[in-house]
Amino acid sequence: MGRLPAAKRREQLLDAALELFASLGYARATTSELAKAAGVTEPIIYRHFASKKDLFIALIERTGQQTLEQWAQELKDAADPADRLRRIIGDNPMVSSRGRIAYRVLLQSITESNDEQISAAVSNHIKSVHMFLVREIERAQEGHRVTTRFSAELLAWLLIHIGMGYGVVTALGVERHGFDESGSHVQEIISRLLVGRGESKDGSKSEGPKSDIPRA
Repeated sequence: MGRLPAAKRREQLLDAALELFASLGYARATTSELAKAAGVTEPIIYRHFASKKDLFIALIERTGQQTLEQWAQELKDAADPADRLRRIIGDNPMVSSRGRIAYRVLLQSITESNDEQISAAVSNHIKSVHMFLVREIERAQEGHRVTTRFSAELLAWLLIHIGMGYGVVTALGVERHGFDESGSHVQEIISRLLVGRGESKDGSKSEGPKSDIPRA
């Protein structure tokens, strides 16, 4: 593989590590295997990352950044604060086509929870997502679209807890979870409870957020 600019090489190594950790697991994967997968020598890896752990932390940080960028893109043409929240609820990065592999790798940090650096990276990741959600919920509360009975901080944690729980069950491969016999999905419940039914530009009602989840 030809010589790449440092920034592009770093991204290429992160992409290769993502695929390797997803298939072998963080604990089992070695820098030798990563070098082979990336088509480089091990010294090149160490030019960009001091260790496999540093590379893993960089993946966690990149996943958080990509999540916020993905939501920002998704919200560009949202009609109002309630519509913004519906879109976020319908775009769980842990199960989306764009984010599910990265989040399955992030879940491997559970086995490394005693490592202070990895734990701090995960904590910063979750806190950045929480802050984003708090701002969106506060905006909806100010517009009288979300109850102010509970703080935006608590409601944001509720969305994170539910979203991550759903993502874990999905990663475990549980078929048809989240649906009932009629084909209704838990996302619809969350959206209705938080912001009610949506209304489109033509005045018709929308039952819930769009998502990557297959319908019944």
